[in-house]
Amino acid sequence: MRKELSKQYTPHGMEQKWYKFWQDEGMFLADENNSHAKNTYSIVMPPPNITGKLHLGHALDDTLQDILIRFKRMNGYETLWLPGTDHAAIATEAKIVAKLKEEGLTKKEIGREEFLKRAFAWKEDFGGQIIAQIKRLGCSCSWEHERFTMDDGCSAAVRHLFVDLFNRGLIYRGERIVNWCPYCKTSISDAEVDYVPKAGNLWYINYKVEGGQFITIATTRPETMLGDTAIALNPKDERYADLVGKTAILPLLNRKIPIVADEYVEMEFGTGAVKITPAHDPNDFEVGQRHNLEIIKVMTEDGRINENGAKYAGLAILEARKQIIEDLKAEGVLVKTEELEHNVGICYRCGNVIEPLVSKQWFVKMKPLAQPAIDAVVQKKIKFVPERFSKIYLHWLENIKDWCISRQLWWGHRIPAYYCEQCSQMIVSEEAPKVCPNCRSTKILQDEDTLDTWFSAALWPFSTMGWPQQTNMLKNFFPTNTLVTAYDIIFFWVVRMAFVSLDQMKEIPFEYVYIHGLVRDAQGRKMSKSLGNGVDPLQVIEQNGADVLRMSLIIGNSPGNDIRFSDDKILLARNFANKIWNAARFVLMNISDTEECEELNPKALQIEDKWIITRLCKVVKEITANIEAFELGIALQKIYDFSWDVFCDWYIELAKLRLKNHEATVCCVLVNVLKEILKALHPFMPFITEEIWQALPHKGKSIMLETWGIHFKADEFKAEADEFEKLIAIIKAIRNARAQGKVTEGQKVNICIVTAEEVIKENADFITQLCKAKSVVFAKAEPEDTDGAIAATTDSARAFVYVTESVDKDKELAKLGLQLEALNKEYLVLQERLSNPGFLNKAPKAVIDNYIEQKEKLAERIVNVKANIKKYS
Repeated sequence: MRKELSKQYTPHGMEQKWYKFWQDEGMFLADENNSHAKNTYSIVMPPPNITGKLHLGHALDDTLQDILIRFKRMNGYETLWLPGTDHAAIATEAKIVAKLKEEGLTKKEIGREEFLKRAFAWKEDFGGQIIAQIKRLGCSCSWEHERFTMDDGCSAAVRHLFVDLFNRGLIYRGERIVNWCPYCKTSISDAEVDYVPKAGNLWYINYKVEGGQFITIATTRPETMLGDTAIALNPKDERYADLVGKTAILPLLNRKIPIVADEYVEMEFGTGAVKITPAHDPNDFEVGQRHNLEIIKVMTEDGRINENGAKYAGLAILEARKQIIEDLKAEGVLVKTEELEHNVGICYRCGNVIEPLVSKQWFVKMKPLAQPAIDAVVQKKIKFVPERFSKIYLHWLENIKDWCISRQLWWGHRIPAYYCEQCSQMIVSEEAPKVCPNCRSTKILQDEDTLDTWFSAALWPFSTMGWPQQTNMLKNFFPTNTLVTAYDIIFFWVVRMAFVSLDQMKEIPFEYVYIHGLVRDAQGRKMSKSLGNGVDPLQVIEQNGADVLRMSLIIGNSPGNDIRFSDDKILLARNFANKIWNAARFVLMNISDTEECEELNPKALQIEDKWIITRLCKVVKEITANIEAFELGIALQKIYDFSWDVFCDWYIELAKLRLKNHEATVCCVLVNVLKEILKALHPFMPFITEEIWQALPHKGKSIMLETWGIHFKADEFKAEADEFEKLIAIIKAIRNARAQGKVTEGQKVNICIVTAEEVIKENADFITQLCKAKSVVFAKAEPEDTDGAIAATTDSARAFVYVTESVDKDKELAKLGLQLEALNKEYLVLQERLSNPGFLNKAPKAVIDNYIEQKEKLAERIVNVKANIKKYS
């Protein structure tokens, strides 16, 4: 006996049941050998951090990927959606350090080995949690191929890349200016610095010049003056031409510093004179390199003044700033202070102010790596969707600086560089050396630093498939087809995957980069804890089901644009799920247990069957094109419109006449059209579609494995379908006439139709049923008696809908009488005012013209109300 659907759509339990079924049956699993020689389609999941839990951004990103994978799977592709998690070095380490602090411990006290044990335990706990949440969303990943950025395979790939780039001279170690986070106590890359507007001050300070002159400089960071080693002027600035080459005296420290000329200085900015602090400003560092200036570092790694800061040594940066300002005042060299708002760099992880700092770090030379990645996008080998986001990618690569890849953390891939304690020889190797190749000493220490998280993430599309080994998975699924990600990590991640893949694999990592926007609240605001407007996707799933969450994220979504998430969207999705559920129950109640309904006999089809099949073919073709163009929101909207408006509101109603006689053909059409709707909807709402499909007559194991598309040709019944549209049009027109005449739902009307169209005449029963008619008659010409009738006209017919017989005349006359009385009063007021000579002589012409226009409109409304009164009298 065929399965019955419950009276109400209740996703709880049902969703977990089907997900377990899919997994147990191995339906997500990619055949890495592609033993059936299918076309392949692959996506690697942007790995979520193990510190977090599923948020709406994840839910959107993962839903988009799942739609593409399920669509391609149904189109006969061997699909690989490779999932995984990221170790998230800074964020994870911060969490573990905070937990240690709760226990009264520090990293140093427990040591590196114990710290890493705790970190991996954290990964097992929290990494597993977010994977479980992704599964709850319905993501059909090949979980057997799940990877972690610090698993053995990915770690080996990282070491291989590092050694290769080092041996080719593309990785080097040196002292350069870096972004330093005093709170996280590590360097971070340029891409990890957020710039936020903050209120501050601009302090103007006089520096004494030899010969008794003063030169005024302006700074927002007076504490850095302790490390000043020059003053720079623009060589074209005539105001200071006589000062270039002279010496200035650094206030407070009385250190002599040279005055140099450099085109970096903007003459129009501030005073046109700039203090140069090579150890604490990236631009100053470059100036210092050009002029061989001394580099004096005055800050410690935890954000305090060091021993080079004289009496300020040991003070926190802001404390030192306060004291320095007071001392400048006392010395009489603080000229003035101005308030200003300026952009301040902060750590994207902890939110603390970044300090530019000269530090010995590991760097990647970017210029040689950047150009192939630029060419790949310019030549359209990598295509952005929407295309406008390629500008962000290209701008970042065209202005790239060397990438600082070392981090002063314990959690992460440790740099594979080793140092001999005996002779200081450095060895860079994929495996730890047992002896020094130079002096044969066994006393070898590994570099303490770890690699930037994005270094391993750059390898993600191919390290996850077994590289540097040449695996079958790489052979069959690399390059991947599509990367789905948000626009805010284009420069973090997308560019890095591009240049590393082109360098190592000699191929692009993906063909398409599908960029989606951010999820905002109903008012368009970014979701944040401070605003309290965040939405927990798991809570939405618990209350409404994963399908409802997925639909509410995709409906109205367009590539590259932010979306607004609201209760209204959840309600719309919930109502749609109920509509599909109830339609399925209706179909199931009208077919017998023995009906297979697998094949439709074209000769047995009625015109309305051919119409719905033609409409179905057309919409499936459009949906297919939309999905292939990444217009997933449009595709879902079309499924919604067809399912609700065409199938439920039209065809099911049309079918009811034939179902009274349990006609086999209409039952088969209902089943087949519903199944095609479910197939088109499956990538978007997988759980409800599986539940309904399993209840319908079917042969396969799962809707997920069904073939996309339908076997009818789109134009097979086009002529009949076009004819039937004429009937649809006149029914719509008659319904509109009923509404215009305010005919209540339960009241019936008489209808006279003038038409030469046989399709309309032959289907009078449909008009009677769908227009709630007492009678439907056909005439060759307009009837003589049209009193109380509203005309409804289409290109093919003209109907007269006698509405007055169906309404309460006394009630309508009373309502119209009150309306006429109010209009007459308003008209008289205007008439009196426009008849008053005093008003006409004093009032502006525009005011008078406005009153005349109002009077004319009132007169017209009065005529219409009187006509309606006559109609009902």
